[in-house]
Amino acid sequence: MDRIETLEERIAHLMRSVEDLSEVVARQDREIATLARRVQMLMEREAERELLGGSTPEANARPPHW
Repeated sequence: MDRIETLEERIAHLMRSVEDLSEVVARQDREIATLARRVQMLMEREAERELLGGSTPEANARPPHW
């Protein structure tokens, strides 16, 4: 192979790697946005629960025999 062909091959591999990494970053961005929305919803739900009385949910309460 001559030098130009070698360089073209390397560039092709680098371009493929950049495309693959771009897809990964885009997917991670979507996942982060989804998780951020879920955390915000949970925070709002907990804030409402605290405003409405702040009682301990039954799942976290001590059993009556304690």
